[in-house]
Amino acid sequence: MNNQLQPKDLTERKWGAAIHASAFAGMLFPLALALGPLFVWMLKKHESAYLEAQGKKAINFQLTILVAAFFFLLLAAVIKPIISLVVVTVLGGLVFAIMAAIMVFKEGDFDYPFSLKIIK
Repeated sequence: MNNQLQPKDLTERKWGAAIHASAFAGMLFPLALALGPLFVWMLKKHESAYLEAQGKKAINFQLTILVAAFFFLLLAAVIKPIISLVVVTVLGGLVFAIMAAIMVFKEGDFDYPFSLKIIK
């Protein structure tokens, strides 16, 4: 992370963590896995480059999780045991969202291990 994208203060760290943690809306409505971070990002992206970058990271990762889960769901229509991969994929997305929220709050940044670059 370059110096210009470091959080300026505790408030930016809190909002950065909130962007990642908002993926938990996906527990109520599956598409909210990506819509939660998208909503918070849309509210805060104009306040700083740091929040804009964190939002892009969170949204790209959660969209990657949704694409993978949808693919496994389609595959499960043919091969029934694959349905467990859908559950594991979504739970993995939530675990990484927790990790990202904690790391962003404590250290200022988190890089997801894999993510499609949908929003650049």
